Amino acid sequence: MAALLELEGVTVRFGPRTALDAVGLQVAEHEIVCLLGPSGSGKSTLLRVVAGLQDADAGRVLLDGADQAGVPVHRRGVGLMFQDHQLFPQRDVGGNVAFGLRMHGAGGSEQVRRVDELLRLVGLPAARKRPVAALSGGEQQRVALARALAPEPRLLMLDEPLGQLDRGLRERLVVELRGLFGRLGTTVLAVTHDQGEAFALADRVVVMRDGRIAQAGTPLEVWQRPASAFVARFLGFDNVVPATVGDAAADTVWGKVPVPDGSPRGEQTVLVRPDGVRLTDPSEGLRCTVESRTFRGSHVAVRIRPADGPSLEADCSLREAPEEGAVVGVVFDADEVVVLGRDET
Repeated sequence: MAALLELEGVTVRFGPRTALDAVGLQVAEHEIVCLLGPSGSGKSTLLRVVAGLQDADAGRVLLDGADQAGVPVHRRGVGLMFQDHQLFPQRDVGGNVAFGLRMHGAGGSEQVRRVDELLRLVGLPAARKRPVAALSGGEQQRVALARALAPEPRLLMLDEPLGQLDRGLRERLVVELRGLFGRLGTTVLAVTHDQGEAFALADRVVVMRDGRIAQAGTPLEVWQRPASAFVARFLGFDNVVPATVGDAAADTVWGKVPVPDGSPRGEQTVLVRPDGVRLTDPSEGLRCTVESRTFRGSHVAVRIRPADGPSLEADCSLREAPEEGAVVGVVFDADEVVVLGRDET
């Protein structure tokens, strides 16, 4: 599949701080790519460089193979939607959606046709005459999306698009967005700090750290095989410790932990997924005490502590979760262990 967007060694500096450090990235036509990372990792700066809102100190941005150096924002053919919607309060819904069409010289009848089409697409078919102040947060988000899609941008960029919405609404909208982009064949580059949002929306996830790409891959690849301790911890995995890896097991502060065949040997860092921490009789495996239980909807996250070493998190079914203060044994499942390589500073 052809690359619509290419970044070649893009670097941005703000005084002594390097916000982007020689970033290289390709986004294929019709692909949805989510930039994921903590605050300050460079993801929003990257979006602004692609949009033309921020100049790069080095490197190139290419759209359809054309270098965008010196090309102003309005001539790049990209759409941009921000977290705060930035709707025009003095215009009704139809006026907001039609703004980009007017800027591109569309006639009145074409504006009406396209606005009605887009409002149907985003689930607001009867909202054209409504004032934006009368809309809920989710409805405003849909209007902002319709406005960004109206000029038919070759690349749509979303900056924390669902960040101001409550979790339930975010989860519903992200599923709708993925379906909508799939039907339209839209190429999307989105920024978020929410792992669940990124994994539900994206074809490919790009995890950023300190202005560089820490890992890129499909959501399944990144979740199953984090490339480093940083990525694993950012994704919410706590069971990460230094280890000395041998032929079939790793020596850790928790004792021997089995590792998958073919794992790299020597001084490494090991991740044990919560699914791989199996609770059993106290006479078996590593003896631990249950410190806490956290209800997570479909399962219970159980925090357990051995006599020596850091605590562990285990996932248990609702019926099998032990009570706080209970003494349990722990054994490890090699299929849920990932050797991450040497820990980074």
